Amino acid sequence: MSGQEHLLQLRGVSLRFGGIHALDGVDLDVAEGSITAIIGPNGAGKSSLYNVISGMYRPSSGSVRFQGQDITSVPAHKRAGLGIARSFQNIALFRGLTVVDNIKLGAHSRLKSGLLSSLLFRGKAASEEEKLRHEIEREVIDFLEIDHIRDMPVGALPYGLQKRVELARALALRPRIIMLDEPVAGMNREETEDIARFILDMKEELGITVLLIEHDLSMVMDISDHVAVLNFGKLVAAGAPQEMQNHPKVIEAYIGVNADETAKVEAEA
Repeated sequence: MSGQEHLLQLRGVSLRFGGIHALDGVDLDVAEGSITAIIGPNGAGKSSLYNVISGMYRPSSGSVRFQGQDITSVPAHKRAGLGIARSFQNIALFRGLTVVDNIKLGAHSRLKSGLLSSLLFRGKAASEEEKLRHEIEREVIDFLEIDHIRDMPVGALPYGLQKRVELARALALRPRIIMLDEPVAGMNREETEDIARFILDMKEELGITVLLIEHDLSMVMDISDHVAVLNFGKLVAAGAPQEMQNHPKVIEAYIGVNADETAKVEAEA
């Protein structure tokens, strides 16, 4: 693919903390309109990669480009304004606020009147807040099928629904790309299937590019267009899900031994 077909590109991205190399020369291309999964064992560098893309960390070397623009030095809040949204592995919602108000927080970069005045419904912010509320109802709440909990405080919801609200908050930004960090962690099979369906619908119905970190490899292989494998901060393999399932480097990353040695042991058993 040419560079113009990639929404997000990383070139030679390294991240060091003292003598620790969290990322080591990572090249990554994310095609627009795709679901790209980042997999690898714990400590492989997946969260560090997300932190570099979202602007929470600045890489020690290398570059990050979004829509053809170099955003390596762009701060995190401005990246959100460009259309880069993120959910977190650990739920980061305001438990005392309602579902609707939590979702509205995701759209704060779109508000001209400011977040506080919008939440308080004062002055000129009233009409803008009302318009935003209608957009959220139509584009986010209905899409994620959470109308029945819209006015409930988040703290009163079960874990699976809280995760769905966090996804809704990211969607409220109207992102070009959404970075999901273990969206089905701790969920049962039915909840996992629901989230997988919503992720596919985000791509197919909303045209949102999805970057996905997930340990549920069955789901990853089912819904992803492209899979990239990190291990010890390095990108060790990348390709179609079918190619990655039995790739020696993937097996080595997860099992911790050389795949050829594994095959030899199995043959001798």
